[in-house]
Amino acid sequence: MSDDGAADDGTAPTDRDHAEWLDALADGDGFAIVCPDGHGSLPPRRVCPDCGSPDLSREPLDETGTVETYSVVHVPSPRFADDAPYATAVADFGPTRLTGIVRGGDASDDPPSVGIGDAVTVDVGERETDGERLVVFRPVTSAGDD
Repeated sequence: MSDDGAADDGTAPTDRDHAEWLDALADGDGFAIVCPDGHGSLPPRRVCPDCGSPDLSREPLDETGTVETYSVVHVPSPRFADDAPYATAVADFGPTRLTGIVRGGDASDDPPSVGIGDAVTVDVGERETDGERLVVFRPVTSAGDD
């Protein structure tokens, strides 16, 4: 580790914390950082951003979340050039909200249809443009859906 806190590979501590969180999410062990007052946030955190409490614990994310808002992007930033069009959404997963890209199982549904109040699961995927990892939501389909 260097004097500035970077690991030997040059990553900053916050980048490592985020990568570890993505690893946990990919393994099905997604979590939020929660203070005693119930404020949820995502790593990296040393104190609660709402109340300043340093007493933080890891709480599991709910298995499914609810879409609170979304936007379909047709003119992307360069980092998402090959992904467009895509839907990005904010979903409530219990202790906190997550922002991610909505992807479906059917490539013909591009971007996947999504609506406020829809149930989604969360996973880790990759950007088409550069292969970087990102949070991905997948719509939950009921047993009767085709």
